[in-house]
This record gives sequence, structure tokens and C-alpha cells, in this order.
Amino acid sequence: MIGQTKEEILAFLNNWGGEVTLAKTLEIKFIDIDLENETLTATMPVGPKVHQPFGILHGGASCVLAETMGSSLSNLFIDGEKYYGVGTNINSNHLRSKKDGIVTAVARFIRKGKSMHVSEIEIRDEKDQLINHTTMTNNIINK
Repeated sequence: MIGQTKEEILAFLNNWGGEVTLAKTLEIKFIDIDLENETLTATMPVGPKVHQPFGILHGGASCVLAETMGSSLSNLFIDGEKYYGVGTNINSNHLRSKKDGIVTAVARFIRKGKSMHVSEIEIRDEKDQLINHTTMTNNIINK
């Protein structure tokens, strides 16, 4: 993906996997990529579709957003003709509840090796309050 424009990369990510994926079901939308700093940003609406029974954001939905971000970040920065970046571990801390609105996730590398990537994903609300902090490990495997 490196060598393409920011707009081309975002269009690819927002259409990756076809019409029916979990990211599309949860309306995750990639909105920015910073190639120099190696960060990726996406949003997800919060409402009844992603609530748990108490009417707040389900922790599993936060994990889906975080894993989507960490996996996408890894796959953007490897040779996609030869390798896949696949999730092998996720540790997610739910720090604040959220009833409605939009959350924004930013993923960045903690370590970017040849065979393993570790990323950090922060999910924040419209007031920039930290809702969730996740670390994720991806193994880089041969296709």
C-alpha cells in the first residue's frame, strides 16, 4: 500500500473485504492515515447497534474497532503480495462508558519488527476522553 496516495489507501480500507464485513456492520470508517508517523485513524458510531444490555457501548464492539485498527495498520506496512498480518493477542481496557455519538480510534506501532508488530490503539469520545486503551500483537506470516 505504501506508494499510494492517502486517499487511495483510505478508499481501499473502507472497501476492503467487500460489502459484508464486521467493520462495515459496525460502520467503522477509516478517516486518516499518517504515513510519516505510521498512524491510522477511524471512527465508529455508538448507538443501540453496539450497546450491551445496560445501554452503553459493548466492550466487544470496542475490541472489534481496536482489532480492525491494529490489523489494518500492520497490513498497510508490510508487503501484501508476500505476507499477512494476523492478530494473535489483544489486551483491551475499557476505561469509560459511552451511550451515543461517535468514537475515534487511533492506532500506532509500539514495535514494528519483521515477524511481529505490536500496536497501541486509543479510542476516544468527542471530548477527547479516553474510552478504551488496547494493545494488540500481530504476527507477520507468509501467504
